[in-house]
Amino acid sequence: MGYKSECIREYFLNFYRMNSDVTVALRTNSVEVHSVDHSCDWKVTLAYTGELTMTGGRIARAVERYLGNAEHYAVTYGDGLTDADLGTELDYHLSHDKIGTVLGVNPPSRFGEFRMVGNELVEFVEKPELNSAWINGGYFFFRRTFAKYISTAEDCVLEREPLSNLARDGQLAVFQHPHFWACMDTQRDHEYLTKLWESGNAPWVRKPSR
Repeated sequence: MGYKSECIREYFLNFYRMNSDVTVALRTNSVEVHSVDHSCDWKVTLAYTGELTMTGGRIARAVERYLGNAEHYAVTYGDGLTDADLGTELDYHLSHDKIGTVLGVNPPSRFGEFRMVGNELVEFVEKPELNSAWINGGYFFFRRTFAKYISTAEDCVLEREPLSNLARDGQLAVFQHPHFWACMDTQRDHEYLTKLWESGNAPWVRKPSR
């Protein structure tokens, strides 16, 4: 955690109060949390890594403190949404001997596209998928030996020397995902993804099996 870490900490430290029915006695300021079946049995570690620390430094600091004896770990930025099967990406990561695996996605264009024959416009496509382009989708798996590529320095940026050097050394594999992916970087992104969520058909939500 970094900026606004107190908000994340407050949410998890008050998880049951935030996700249960409660009765508040205003006269005594006592709170009764009613029994609710919470199926989530995750353990969440809230690691403060500095308000100004960049992405690579955050990963290095968290891994140094908490990786323990684990051989592999997963990383994501937290602002990307996808219907990619991350279990399948993990299987792919485990199937090769490279240090890292990154999810490769086709980004949607920010602009409409003219499709022309000569000077004649034959089709207008609003925000087409760029099927010939692959970008970093923000979901990674790394072996613990990735530690030699990153540092705990505040200015260590994951996307610069660490990933560039990993790729140059032939140690970064790409798991290609040609389907849904979007990030929330702008107000327009927020509005678009909110509409998808409210429609009940958000592509990144897995429907329960029957």
